[in-house]
Amino acid sequence: MKKNLRLRSMIAIAMLSSISFVLMLFNFPLPPFPAFLQVDFSEVPAIIAAITMGPVAGILVELLKNVLDWLFSGSPTGVPVGHMANFATGVLFILPVWWVYHRLSNAKGMTTGLILGTISMAVGMSLLNYVLFLPLYVKFMNFPVMSGEELYQMIVMGILPFNLLKGIILAAIILLLFRSMHRWIEKQRAVFQG
Repeated sequence: MKKNLRLRSMIAIAMLSSISFVLMLFNFPLPPFPAFLQVDFSEVPAIIAAITMGPVAGILVELLKNVLDWLFSGSPTGVPVGHMANFATGVLFILPVWWVYHRLSNAKGMTTGLILGTISMAVGMSLLNYVLFLPLYVKFMNFPVMSGEELYQMIVMGILPFNLLKGIILAAIILLLFRSMHRWIEKQRAVFQG
């Protein structure tokens, strides 16, 4: 029985990763923000994996979709800086959603988790871009070096509001899906998390 459940989990993670990868291909920029900041809906399958099978499943979906995208699309830097940033963004978004929903498995829990996930993603990515990702883009893509006021403007006027807006868009879509999928989600949770 345990082997069967493990196989079923692996198949579900593979399927959700594939769906997430396809959704990642349909990314698009939001006009007022820098072009390298793009919205996609690939976090939706990762959220489903996390709340039905646990946080490790959600993280694996995030990891596998980024590896697949890197293998198929490549990276302009040769180093998958954008993929690492996307992975970090996804993990920062899905973990608070899983944590809250794990404790409060209803629409209120999902809404609260999505709000916390949006805040976590926006603040976390602002910090990670400041210390890690923007310096990597400068190093590998020859972006102009930013410091002081310019770096502050990029973080506060670009990255932070972009991730807040992205979180709001994702939350709206997930809440719409959650309304129709709530029973199915609970059934899957019972199977995978016993």
